[in-house]
Amino acid sequence: MADLGEANEAELQRLVAAEQQKAQFTAQVHHFMELCWDKCVEKPGNRLDSRTENCLSSCVDRFIDTTLAITSRFAQIVQKGGQ
Repeated sequence: MADLGEANEAELQRLVAAEQQKAQFTAQVHHFMELCWDKCVEKPGNRLDSRTENCLSSCVDRFIDTTLAITSRFAQIVQKGGQ
């Protein structure tokens, strides 16, 4: 019976950690979107001009590249720690 409780607790901790990661990622995305918006959008209108669209696209591309590099590095560190 104690094993079942420990298993449930471990699963609950895993789920809570996953939800915390999702919340942190969402917060980072929102923060990033604000940064790109403030950097690229001078005056909001009905449409984005090509300059603004290119700026937003480049900003997002940099974010994705950086996120992938950080994630990859983190995975390497975790893998080395598990060995």
